[in-house]
Amino acid sequence: MSLTSLEVRDLQWRTSRRSAGNGACVEVAAPVNGQIAVRDSKNPGGAWLRYPPQSWQAFIGAVKSEHFFD
Repeated sequence: MSLTSLEVRDLQWRTSRRSAGNGACVEVAAPVNGQIAVRDSKNPGGAWLRYPPQSWQAFIGAVKSEHFFD
């Protein structure tokens, strides 16, 4: 399902509270169709990706458990 330009404009992007604040962050937003939107904070006008909430939560859980650092 595609978002309209109005829906895209109204996305509320946020960074992690643990962000270093150096501009090299990932920003996330929850679009109206229920999927999680992800973009690069260095390129806010560029492309962004969407994930089902369960996929995004699995990714966040793996990062928090340091699964990717083994």
